[in-house]
Amino acid sequence: MKCLPLIYIVLGSLGATAQTGSGQPADGPAPASNIITTGAVQTLTLDQCVELALQKNHKRPASQFAVAVAEAQHRQALAGYWPQITAKAGYERLSDPLNFVFGGLSLQLPAQSFSIPGGAAIVNLPANAFGPGFPPSNIQLPVSFPGQTINTPAQTYPVPQQNVKVIDQNLVMGTVDGTWLLYDGGMRKGYRQQSGGNLAMMQQEARRTDLEIVDSVRRIYWGAVLARQLHKVGSDTLERMEATLQLTETMYKGGSGKVTKADYLDNQVIVETIRAIDAELEKNETLTQAALANTMGLDWKSSVQPAAQEIPFEPYSGELEELAAKSYQFNPDWNKLEAGLRAAEGVLTTARSGYFPKLALTGELRKGWNGGYDTGFATHQNLNGWTGGVGLEIPIFDGLLTRNKMSEAQARVQEIKQTQFLLRDGLALQIKDLLLGLGAAVKTSQATLRAMTAARDNLDLNTRAYQNELVDTEKVIRAQLLEALMTAQHYKARYDHISILSQLSVVVGTEVREQLNRP
Repeated sequence: MKCLPLIYIVLGSLGATAQTGSGQPADGPAPASNIITTGAVQTLTLDQCVELALQKNHKRPASQFAVAVAEAQHRQALAGYWPQITAKAGYERLSDPLNFVFGGLSLQLPAQSFSIPGGAAIVNLPANAFGPGFPPSNIQLPVSFPGQTINTPAQTYPVPQQNVKVIDQNLVMGTVDGTWLLYDGGMRKGYRQQSGGNLAMMQQEARRTDLEIVDSVRRIYWGAVLARQLHKVGSDTLERMEATLQLTETMYKGGSGKVTKADYLDNQVIVETIRAIDAELEKNETLTQAALANTMGLDWKSSVQPAAQEIPFEPYSGELEELAAKSYQFNPDWNKLEAGLRAAEGVLTTARSGYFPKLALTGELRKGWNGGYDTGFATHQNLNGWTGGVGLEIPIFDGLLTRNKMSEAQARVQEIKQTQFLLRDGLALQIKDLLLGLGAAVKTSQATLRAMTAARDNLDLNTRAYQNELVDTEKVIRAQLLEALMTAQHYKARYDHISILSQLSVVVGTEVREQLNRP
């Protein structure tokens, strides 16, 4: 039968179209309305699916934790601008008291002569100095003494070994150390730029993850709508073919000359073939609903049925130059590369600081207890007090280490700048390709809509003619298959259009997707 090749075309079209669905991220979530639950299958709107996916998809927590790590690293870099204060306390028990042994020695004294000149002095005699009543009162008497000379021989005086206790066995010390870096030649600024750039990169990566999740949900959501539409096309085609088969059987058994048994058998083969196709389309519809639930982060037992009944189609307006310019502002890959450039420039700033001196304030406050022992080294003056100072470090020669670090950092900066040129052209080419795809999808949708309308009119005309035995069986079967094929192609064209819009939202950025829907 000549219409058999056509049925295989229809089969291939329906089968390939029904499995269209997975993709990349698109627009952000909208407020969710009430969820309608029908048995084990949830009926959700697109906004509800997006919101649940952003809550439950397992890719999102990983990207959020990466942002948290980068934020912590950035705060670590900022900590270098503050004084660093450390308190320490400790108790020590010595096996023996700390001592100092002063070795024994001998002192040699030479022979010496001491001359004492003569003179006079006034001596006070108190009352009763020599007995009762003599003298009766205090008197002063002049006394004279002659000069004299005292001679001493040479002598040796031994000094024994001395064991001096310096610190007691029990020692408790507490200190508070402080350091404040005043000037570092840009080292801290470089670290701040590095951590800030890394944080911005992780934020853009998290944003890309969100965009990909949303786009995947959108494309699978409309893929599920497409699978349901194709299943309905298959069911309607099967129903019409069964009616045609019954009519063919009636006409064949009624003895019509235009319908033969061969026509009836050919029709029956096609009906059973379409029945098998319809079963496959039903499976595809169920599978896309499970895939949608899986993309949203639900368990494998869950299924989500789209609340939308058909795929929307809205014309777009967008210029390549305008979208390319905005993509440099909103595209996560572009923003991530710019953040990487800032981080690389921070590495260069840190490396350059190796040429400059470092200036810092230092200080220490100490307090000690030595088990009540306050002699030797364990005096109040030694164990308690404070120290303040200014530290200066000046690099003189480092074996060209700083110079080579700067050369490496400058090379990385130039590498990223060259990558920017490649990405700029790549984004423009992606947008151009998607815009061309959108234009083709619009034309295809319009053409298939006209073809679908013509195919339905042709089917209606051939069905009525067949009932009046004005056309052959093959022609009415061909009309039914063509109507199913054109309907499936139209639905597929509308899905392609909305899928490309979703991909364009990822490339350009969610913030400018509304530009495509302006009248």
